[in-house]
Amino acid sequence: MSSLLEQLVDAFRVLPGVGQKTAQRMAYHVLERGREGGQRLARTLAEAIERIGHCEQCRDFSESAICPICASASRERQQLCVVESPADRLAIEYATGYRGVYFVLQGRLSPLDGVGPRELGLDRLGERLGQGEVRELIIATNSTVEGEATAHYLAQMARQHGVRPSRLAQGLPLGGELEYVDRGTLSHAFGSRSEVP
Repeated sequence: MSSLLEQLVDAFRVLPGVGQKTAQRMAYHVLERGREGGQRLARTLAEAIERIGHCEQCRDFSESAICPICASASRERQQLCVVESPADRLAIEYATGYRGVYFVLQGRLSPLDGVGPRELGLDRLGERLGQGEVRELIIATNSTVEGEATAHYLAQMARQHGVRPSRLAQGLPLGGELEYVDRGTLSHAFGSRSEVP
């Protein structure tokens, strides 16, 4: 059986990007200098795991059955933005003036990993699209192979329900120099070019 210290180090390794050395440093820091902070972290983590679930409408993280965005009367329900993760939703919320509502997939289509439409809640999304309130489905999936496949699937779903699908523009970053842009981004930007007005 492993010691309590080894169990603590191993517990930190569940976090993304945390390997053995980083987990060991975290454990030692908590034990040497941060016991109060460690206790607060443990209490908050236990409470969050117990109380935070998913919104019944958008699947984002929420402490209540309906999250504040879905419950807000000031949001435009004709626009529905589909994102892969709660972090993506947060990024859009902070960086744009978007006032519509969201649907959080909590992943992307990946048949090899056993992630299909059902795991992403697309049956629930289909029901929402079928209610007739949504006019535009804004597809904000990432530019990965799985993200593009998911975007294609979502666009087909939207059209089947008479909803206009749209996709976030992708390509060269503002202020970026061509020589420093990766080949895939440059190729996509070149292929998706539009006429200059």
